[in-house]
This record gives sequence, C-alpha cells and structure tokens, in this order.
Amino acid sequence: MQPYFFPYAGYFSLIKHTGLFILFDTVQFIRHGWVERNRVLKPGEGWQYIRVPLSKHPREARIREVEINDREPWRERLLAQLEHYRKKAPHYEDVRGLLRGLLARDFATVVDFDYAALRAVCDYLGIETPIWVFSRMGLEVEPAQAPDEWALNICRALPGADEYWNPPGGMSFFDREKYAAAGVALRFHRILPSEYDQRRPSFEPGLSILDALMFNPPGAVNEMLDRYELL
Repeated sequence: MQPYFFPYAGYFSLIKHTGLFILFDTVQFIRHGWVERNRVLKPGEGWQYIRVPLSKHPREARIREVEINDREPWRERLLAQLEHYRKKAPHYEDVRGLLRGLLARDFATVVDFDYAALRAVCDYLGIETPIWVFSRMGLEVEPAQAPDEWALNICRALPGADEYWNPPGGMSFFDREKYAAAGVALRFHRILPSEYDQRRPSFEPGLSILDALMFNPPGAVNEMLDRYELL
C-alpha cells in the first residue's frame, strides 16, 4: 500500500491481519490523495482535513522524494484542529499524548512521517506486524509489465510470500489467474462497518483512525479491526 497519513480503520485492519506490510513509495506522488492528508470531525458538524504541508516538488516526483515543508507551523495546527475533541472524547488526552510524542521528532519526508505515525498507532494498539518501506528494502524485483504486477513481483522476491492481500477497490484491477499461476493467493480484505458514539446526532463514517482512537479504548478499536471479510 502507499503510505497514508493517519488512514482510516480499514488500513490498520489490513496491517493487523497480514504477516508483513510494505509501504510502496516508489510510485508517482498524486496530489490530493491520502499520502499527506486525512479527515477528522469538524467542530459543530461535518468533517475537516488535517494534513502535513509539502515542499514544492516536480509533478513526476515519486512519493519517497516528497519533502515536508517545515516552514509552516503544521504541528501546532494539527493539535489545534483536534482540540475540540477535548470536550466530548473520553480518550482525548491519550491520543494527544501519542501525537505530542510523535510530533516532537524531526521528519524530512512525508514517507518518514507516515511510517512513524503508522508505527506509533500500531504500538498504541498492540499491533506487532512489521512495516517496511519498499525503497529502503534493497529488494531486487523484476520490472512490472502491467500495473497489477508490482505486488506480484514483490511477493516473488520475498521468501515464503504465498498470499497477497489488497483492499476491495482492487478487485477489478488485479488478475487472480495471474497470481494463482505464480503460486500467490490473491485476497481482498474488506473491513466491516463499525459505528461508535461520536457524541453527535449522526455518525460520520470514513474518518482517520484518530477519530476512532478519541472515542474508544484500544481494545474496542481492535475489535473493530477484527471485523472484516476476505473476498
């Protein structure tokens, strides 16, 4: 998967239930995706974006090449955008402590931050799955002849990798027969919907994992992550 910025629960469910999770950071960076931003509740109603600002980069830049713009006070802004949770979220102080420890560190690239944030949340939840960054693995992989072959060729290069799991959005994109012929079982992982009390009249779905952590203890969040199906 591409490295995402505090992604939604389904991303962490995928991490939790696989044996190795690889951040694929050598593809082209696409603006306005999930690499540098995500969504949390907005004070009052609706949602708002939280993000890490990025330095200017060429249009064809790879994700691993994109640097953080530390000239902006983004750390303070992020904490300020989450301040309203203090009034209603029972686990606000725990999440704020997690964030303050993370934000006290220096990060050169968006991959550096996303990796550290994923690891911090996994540690908080007790998820021990190894997370590797593809560009730093030194893995010799055959060039892909089709877009769905990157994952297959990575599996071929990893000893013992006999299954590849992907979110359900790839069901029309990946060729199951191609994977089966290479001895790799292709699975599509879909987290089942879980609603929790956001102290609002209606539930706002699809938010960053930070929202779930604000309103639920780690055990309850893990129960959400364990509710999934393989297609």
